[in-house]
Amino acid sequence: MTNPPMSEAAPTPATPCHAARWRAATVACLLLIAFGFTAGMSMFEQFKVQVAHLQTQLKTLPQIKYIAVLLDAQQAPALLVTLDPQDGALQIQRLNSVKEGREDTMQLWALPASGQPVSLGILESSGKTLRLPARDATLAGVPRLAISVENKGGALEGRGPRLPWLFTGAVVQKAL
Repeated sequence: MTNPPMSEAAPTPATPCHAARWRAATVACLLLIAFGFTAGMSMFEQFKVQVAHLQTQLKTLPQIKYIAVLLDAQQAPALLVTLDPQDGALQIQRLNSVKEGREDTMQLWALPASGQPVSLGILESSGKTLRLPARDATLAGVPRLAISVENKGGALEGRGPRLPWLFTGAVVQKAL
């Protein structure tokens, strides 16, 4: 028996369809891009919130503009005076143990380059720190500060301080 001629060709294996794979890869890439975009936007919003928080903290931190260390007769530090313009107060910190007597008051004076001393206030607290109200312009152009010992209640209006000074020191304007 002889084989019949092959007029019909045997079916060949089908070529694989790459379109389905490309579709799947495209969908995966689009999902990856969407996820990346979402993550990037979330990080950007978090960054904006952190910047706003840090700006708020910066506004509430003391911004000391003027500093003075008042020294005693032996050139030992006695008082530290700072001015924060945002706070509107002179912060005075005692660095030694000198206390005024019962009938005495210590008074802080601004010593301008020319002219009479200007009273900045009375140190009423015997604690380590105290505050006196002051504006930014209080120490502008003032080269030195001093402390005098006055009668209880401070120097009378129009009368200058009793001399000699108990403590004196230079005022330094800090660059902000």
